[in-house]
This record gives sequence, structure tokens and C-alpha cells, in this order.
Amino acid sequence: MPHERDILLRLEDVGRAFQMGEVTVEALRHVTLDIHRGEILAMIGPSGSGKTTLLNVVGGMDTPTSGRVLYDGQDLATFGSRELTRYRRDTIGFVFQFYNLIPNLTARENIMVATEIGREPLDEVEALRLVGLAERMDHFPAQLSGGEQQRVAIARAIAKNPDLLLCDEPTGALDFETGKIALGMLARLRRELGKTVIIVTHNMAIGAMADRVVRLRSGEVAEIHVNERPTPPEELSW
Repeated sequence: MPHERDILLRLEDVGRAFQMGEVTVEALRHVTLDIHRGEILAMIGPSGSGKTTLLNVVGGMDTPTSGRVLYDGQDLATFGSRELTRYRRDTIGFVFQFYNLIPNLTARENIMVATEIGREPLDEVEALRLVGLAERMDHFPAQLSGGEQQRVAIARAIAKNPDLLLCDEPTGALDFETGKIALGMLARLRRELGKTVIIVTHNMAIGAMADRVVRLRSGEVAEIHVNERPTPPEELSW
């Protein structure tokens, strides 16, 4: 069992309901989960299982309708707008399926957008070095492959020096080999910088690289599996 100080985030009986006309849709139901410092956690489930909603709640972009989300023991629901903005800015780094790079900025300049708002940011060249793209820092997104753009997006997320990286289908727009490279970058950032990484995916095979796998079904945690020996990303197959 992890010590209390090793728990970065704690979700206690979290629910999230949406009103669609006269129908109430429960996207999350009774989710209780600890997220440990320095782990890779995979959240896996089919479309509509609540993965992205849960990621948005953890990232402070959505508010639960029941339960609590605790960061370092503090309930996010008690944060004012300024504190919540600081939480998203300083604590969370986002990596999306589509890279969301600014097309008229170079790779380095795209990362500088993030470092300018970070509390203790990494140097943008160092961030690119961590993902193996320092020699491409003056290239524009259109001059980069899809895999290279995703690696720039990962570098941008990590450049803020956040505690937690939230990755929503990070390999969804990539081919198999390029996807494994991107996953390898995430594993390296955990290994070298001690970051906590959450990977949301419908791809069951990716769970093998995680320390723990959370399976979601109909908005509920159906199973939590611990990988005693996570598979290196380069050995994954799907």
C-alpha cells in the first residue's frame, strides 16, 4: 500500500451527470481511485465508458456532481477560479490525440508558449531534447511528420514542468511504430523526471506498459489491475 504522501490525487465516490433534455446521463458513477506519484496509469474502456470525462475531472476542466477530488489533500471544489487556474497551469500537462500545434510557430516557439506560463518551466531546447527532437526545433509543424508533431506536443506539455501528464488517446492519430515511439517518450519522462502519467485509451494493449490499469465500464471502475512487470513500450504489439 502506498504511503499517504505518495498519493498525488484521490478521487472519492466521484460522480458526473449531464442533463440531455429530460434525460439524465451519468457519465461517472461512484469512482474511487488513488493516483500515485511517479506512476504510469492507463485508463482503458470502450467509447462512452467515461474515460475522457474522468480525465477532465482530474484536470480541473470539469466539476463532479458528487464526491470529491483531492489534490495533495485539498478538495478541488473549494478552489476559487484563480486557484483552479493555477492548478491547471502549474500541475497539469495535457497531451491530446490531435497535436494542436500553432502552425505558424516553430517547434521551439510552440513550446515557449507553454514555458511562458509555467511556474518553474524547463528550457524549451531541453524539452525537445527529452523527446529526441532538439535538431528539429526551428521546423514548423507542416515540416514535421505526425509522430514528430506528437512528440513536440509531449515536449510542450512537459515543458511547464507539471506534476501530472494527462494523455487522451495520444497514439490515436499515429501508425503503430510511431505510436510506440510516442509512448516510449512518455515512459522516459516518467523515468527521468519522475512525472505521473495518465494515458486514456481504448487500446487494451497499451495497458501492458502501465504500472496499473483502470478498466472503466458505463462510468464505473470495473477493475484495477497491477502490472508487476510493465512491458517496455517498444515491445508492445497491437
